[in-house]
Amino acid sequence: MAAVSQAAGSRVLEKCGLEQILEALKLLLSPGGSGSNSLQIMKHDILLATLKSNLSALEDKFLKDPHWKILKLLRDEIAHEAEWPQDSVDVTWRFTSQTLLLLLCLKETMLRLAADFNPGKPNPKTPETAPALSPDTLSVSQQKTVQSVLQFVVTLGVCPYLTPGVGVPLRFRTEFGAVVQDVVCLSTAPSTTRRLYTSCRALLSVAQHASLGSLVFCRHLGDIAAGLCQLGFCPSKSSSLSPEEEVLTEEERALSRKALRDILDQVYQPLAVRELLILQGGPPQSCSEGKMQVRCRAPAWLRRLCGQLLSERLMRPSGVQAVVRGILEGAGAGAAGGSDAEATAADWKKCDLIAKILASCPQQSLSPEDYYRDICPQILDLFHFQDKLAARQFQRVATTTFLTMSREQPQLAAKYLLQPVLAPLHRCLNTAEIPESDMVPGTILVTEEQLSRCIEDIYKVYVVGNEPLPVLVDSLLPVLGVLFSLYCFTKQSVSHIRSLCQEILLWILGRLERNKAVASLKGFAGLDKSVPSLHSLCHFRAAPQGGIMITIKEAMCDEDEDEALYQKVSSEQCRVEHLGGLLSHCQECGLAGDFFIYCLKELTHMAVENETEFKMKPFSNKSLLELEQHQTLLVEGQEQKLLVLQLVALLCERMSEQIFTNITQVVDFVAATLQRACASVAHQAESTVESQTLSMSMGLVAVMLGGAVQLKSSDFAVLKQLLPLLEKVSSTYPDPVIQELAADLRITISTHGAFSTETVSVAAQSTLNKKDPEGKREEQQQTSYERYSDVSHEPQQSHVASHEVHEPSTTAKQKSGSVTMEELQEALLSAYDPQIPTRAAALRTLSRWIEQREAKILGMQEKLLKIFLENLEHEDTFVYLSAIQGVALLSDVYPEKILPGLLAQYDSSKDRHTPETRMKVGEILMRIVRALGDMVSKYREPLIHTFLRGARDLDSAHRASSLSNLGELCQRLHFMLGSVVHEVTACLIAVAKTDHEVQVRRAAIHVIVLLLRGLSQKATEVLRDVLKDLYHLLKHVVCLEPDDVARLHAQLALEELDEIMRNFLFPPPKLEKKITVLP
Repeated sequence: MAAVSQAAGSRVLEKCGLEQILEALKLLLSPGGSGSNSLQIMKHDILLATLKSNLSALEDKFLKDPHWKILKLLRDEIAHEAEWPQDSVDVTWRFTSQTLLLLLCLKETMLRLAADFNPGKPNPKTPETAPALSPDTLSVSQQKTVQSVLQFVVTLGVCPYLTPGVGVPLRFRTEFGAVVQDVVCLSTAPSTTRRLYTSCRALLSVAQHASLGSLVFCRHLGDIAAGLCQLGFCPSKSSSLSPEEEVLTEEERALSRKALRDILDQVYQPLAVRELLILQGGPPQSCSEGKMQVRCRAPAWLRRLCGQLLSERLMRPSGVQAVVRGILEGAGAGAAGGSDAEATAADWKKCDLIAKILASCPQQSLSPEDYYRDICPQILDLFHFQDKLAARQFQRVATTTFLTMSREQPQLAAKYLLQPVLAPLHRCLNTAEIPESDMVPGTILVTEEQLSRCIEDIYKVYVVGNEPLPVLVDSLLPVLGVLFSLYCFTKQSVSHIRSLCQEILLWILGRLERNKAVASLKGFAGLDKSVPSLHSLCHFRAAPQGGIMITIKEAMCDEDEDEALYQKVSSEQCRVEHLGGLLSHCQECGLAGDFFIYCLKELTHMAVENETEFKMKPFSNKSLLELEQHQTLLVEGQEQKLLVLQLVALLCERMSEQIFTNITQVVDFVAATLQRACASVAHQAESTVESQTLSMSMGLVAVMLGGAVQLKSSDFAVLKQLLPLLEKVSSTYPDPVIQELAADLRITISTHGAFSTETVSVAAQSTLNKKDPEGKREEQQQTSYERYSDVSHEPQQSHVASHEVHEPSTTAKQKSGSVTMEELQEALLSAYDPQIPTRAAALRTLSRWIEQREAKILGMQEKLLKIFLENLEHEDTFVYLSAIQGVALLSDVYPEKILPGLLAQYDSSKDRHTPETRMKVGEILMRIVRALGDMVSKYREPLIHTFLRGARDLDSAHRASSLSNLGELCQRLHFMLGSVVHEVTACLIAVAKTDHEVQVRRAAIHVIVLLLRGLSQKATEVLRDVLKDLYHLLKHVVCLEPDDVARLHAQLALEELDEIMRNFLFPPPKLEKKITVLP
């Protein structure tokens, strides 16, 4: 442009304002342009007439109004500089041209105002004053006007000239769009391609101003991009056209291609991805009968172009996040999650779509490996998204993509996804080589953030994804030892990754093949040293931010050998304990049962093992090195044996009766027991315990054959594995009863249960009704067989026997069945006698029979409970105390059934039960707590919750009763108090300081006395977190409490605490030698 024209244009710009330009734009939109409702009902003629009328009104304004002269000069100047044809027979194009010229005037004016704006320095005396607004800023109403103008320009100047399949057609958008599509005259000059090129170039020029650019691209990016794609990449219909005949020159096509890439790089990338996906379109839609296809499919060249552009978006930095945002935000999730974030996060189909897009290698990439090398780090970054609203979506997409890549390209996924995720754990394996520079003691190998992120990523991929692909399972298998060591460390204190480690271990153990899972458990327990584990130089440490880090161990001096030995023994003990806790969650899948059977087989190998193999040869035949190696092997062998024994004892203690989940496991268990018995006989090492175990295992087989389990033909095929062992037992075992039972079991199994002797039936019944866990002698067994045969037809027998397995007899003075029905009926009737002595005596008699475990009495527990509870309401002391004793004894036999009802009655309101009745129930609960002893820990949660709620009751007597019962309970829980010690302490402090009733405050202080007295020296361990708070409370009561009795209780508690702390700080010397047996 010439310098003279630039100077003239500058003078015009200085005089033209934004208001005139916007008023001219409004004039073009009137009278129906600003009302969308009226636009939609216009037809062809009305629309054309409106456009002509608006153009004429604008020209009249320019000619007649002197105030618009400056704007006319500016428009004419820009029109002169413009290189597109503005006059046409087509009214829609003339309207579009004038609108574009006014938009360009608006842009130039805004640029001039921004350049001339000088805000000046802010006044330091009024720093709170807002800075001056730039003069090129548009108001809200002005922005709406510009948006309406842009919509007209795109609707009239871009969309009608797009070829079918490029962009969304106007007729599918609004009714007005269908009208516009019909009124545009495509046959008149200028050509459609030239019109489209003119509109796109003018809009891009307008968008050079930041404010106008945001208005242009926010709503019309897709249409402008569609136009540029058609201009720059659409192939010509005829290749025989000369350069003079072509509508667009090659330079213009190149400018269109460059402009397309520029705007795609400039705009918000998720928006660009979304618009490219819309342009690319979906698969061809199936057309039903009588209906045409709704929308033309995008042409092949456009699909290829959009795919290439999308791949370029993906390969850019943060391209993965842009693609994910573009698809998810296009579904209505919003820029940061939005109100529909939860619904979008639950849409797994959309996640699968994104995963397939990300897992597919684009054609632009040199190779799949290069693509995975660039993309995988971005996929891993999706796991660590910080925005809480959108994090769930991104994590699900990342998990699905992770699994898709692992399924389609397992080798590349293992290299670029799994290796980076598992790298912190691989770094500290005993098979890894630690660099010399990291061998310095105290060096941090894995930081807190790295380890936490590693565990969280593993959890999201494996547990949340829940797809046991071979590459995932095989990659995690080498680091299971480190994961288990980390899990054991987290059990020592509070850690946010403890539950994650546990879920990961349970997931992988449940998905592994059973032999691999058992092998991993062997490595966890220390039975298999070949399983990779934590490096001997590495250990876990608490990190400053509350997490965990892995560091190099400090060097141990010679004086610390005892300490190192103690730490080694205690660490192995803790590992075994935590392994038992982990296996307690693996009972349903059968893994715990298989590992238990493996340990039993190891016991059998220990019994069969020949002791002579370990005898040393003459020293003259061995060197010192060989002797040392032989001694090391002996020690390791002994450690293995002790460890196996410890595991068996732990599993027997921790696992419930549901440890075996199928017939095969039961048969394996019995086979291991029979093999061990045969080995003991061969070595002449049989014992009473061995005999009892053998009787129990064969009784278990008898129970299965007796009808307790529905056996199929396949089950008998499994049972036949026991035939050789039963034959060996029947011929070699010294006990004739066991010999006979083994022979009869062998016959029953061989005949598939068609023939069963009486011995098998008696053994099955004896096993079901077994009362003495320690076993009995042969003649006592025979007596019990006869007794079970006599009572086998009683209706309540099976019900009673199911409880007697868990409730050992408290007395053997009176045999079952000695109470006649006449005596029982008489006692039941006397329990309702109006004479107080007769009623109390009957209640005492019923209580005594319950204490003696009379079968007929225990079979009618519900009726007895009703009798005792009704007599609990009696006003006579002798009667209701007898009823209290009866309910307490009955609860000792059936605590699971009776205790919940008593707790509900004790916790009820005054409207349902009188305060006296609730106090009596409190007395029953106190007796139950005392009777249960250490077993009260099983019912810790309901008891503590009931008593803590009772401490807030409106009745002061009930509050005191609840606190008294709470003291009895805490006195017996010891270490089982656990986390509730904080709740109990908070309750006691609040009651002792704030309750208005003296007796309630006394009860609260008395609870502390009972707690310290019951725990004794254990108080420093159990109450270590709250001991200081309790001491402050006691001092507060001694100094400020007005009640003498409460102060006396507090003084007694302080004396107990003083004695405990003295013994803790200055333990009395003991002349003893401590011998530690190493596992």
